[in-house]
Amino acid sequence: MATNMCIMCVHISMYVRPAYEQKKGTFMTEAVAKANYKWRVVDIVVAAIIAVASGVIFWGWDIVCSAPLALFEGVTPGFEGLLNGFWLFAGPLAAIIVRKPGAALFAETLAAFLELTLGNQWGVGGSLIVGIIQGLGAEIAFAVFAWKKWNIGTTILSGALAGVGCWAYYWATNPGWNGLRVTWYLVGSIISGVVIAGVVVWYLSRALAATGALERFESGRSKARV
Repeated sequence: MATNMCIMCVHISMYVRPAYEQKKGTFMTEAVAKANYKWRVVDIVVAAIIAVASGVIFWGWDIVCSAPLALFEGVTPGFEGLLNGFWLFAGPLAAIIVRKPGAALFAETLAAFLELTLGNQWGVGGSLIVGIIQGLGAEIAFAVFAWKKWNIGTTILSGALAGVGCWAYYWATNPGWNGLRVTWYLVGSIISGVVIAGVVVWYLSRALAATGALERFESGRSKARV
């Protein structure tokens, strides 16, 4: 996963930095405090790059996840929710970098669609439908603050709510689960979302910003908005 993340960072850097350097003198005057909700071409392209790279990682995790899931489920049913974060990070990552309404939903949905297209054991429901729900959860975290707060707190909340979305889908589609399993799966999904799709995503975005690769985005030009 770390290698794929690095590759994703390189692709973003290759696209963003040359465009920024060509217009370097203009961006300081354009970096206004007022939130700008209008999507630019660069926003769409970078969000799509994140989604595609994430979808490949999702698919790769699909291939190797069976043994870890069985191991965690063997501890106690529902404990496997702790591994869901590897399917939750696309939305929060795209949102915290692009900082536009709909970025989380767009990226998580596109990543899930690519995961499904590449082929896996989950089918439409366990790939695309749950991906849309996870994307909605991730998006809500930023929407409740009118897409004006972009900090580690909202990123963690985004990851947590993506986890809740994942849990909600599997709870709804597994009516035979008992209360203990439902509870453990919820707790595990939230923790996994907080850690992988929240904390890790936040520090990954900060590391990427430090390279100068995000200078066409507010996330690369300024510190987190509180």
